[in-house]
Amino acid sequence: MALPIFTYKDLKSMSERIIMRTGECLVAGGPPFTAAEPEVVIGELDGPVGTAIATLTGAQSAGHSKVFAILNTDIQVRPVTLMVSKVTVKSSAYTNILMGTVQAAIANGVLDAVRAGDIPKERANDLGIICSVWLNPGVATDENLDHKALFDIHRKATSQAIHKAMCNEPSIDWLLENQDKITHKYYQKGLDGTL
Repeated sequence: MALPIFTYKDLKSMSERIIMRTGECLVAGGPPFTAAEPEVVIGELDGPVGTAIATLTGAQSAGHSKVFAILNTDIQVRPVTLMVSKVTVKSSAYTNILMGTVQAAIANGVLDAVRAGDIPKERANDLGIICSVWLNPGVATDENLDHKALFDIHRKATSQAIHKAMCNEPSIDWLLENQDKITHKYYQKGLDGTL
């Protein structure tokens, strides 16, 4: 069930305009609390994605701050990438990890996607990304949290989610072919009585 690997440049039939692309990726298997499952929306800043970025940036809410992905303080990544937490932030420890290790990982994942050709370099100032971030709440209390693994996993997941979005993966043909072969793991746990 391997998905074909393409880059944005490989797909010559794509329209020039990138209105909205979506993608997600799960990367797990690392040390405790390091799994990443970003969902991304990518599109031109003069379209619905740009409007959403501006709206979300101005519509902050307690526990769900939206921040730009940065390599370090004062170094914002391009394309502009807005991080939105899926988990309600309740502690400064969680905030520092989300807006430190994970924020830098996402920024690096975006640049990896540009370097790989999934996002055209010449469009970096015209596109925007909204990255919905899942960070396990257990990070806030794990005294042995492996920040290097956390960084590497979130970086990889971000890059892969962008790749899938820009290449429209999985394709509708792959989905239709494999629909009956795939069972959502938590649905299966429910069926097995282990949820």
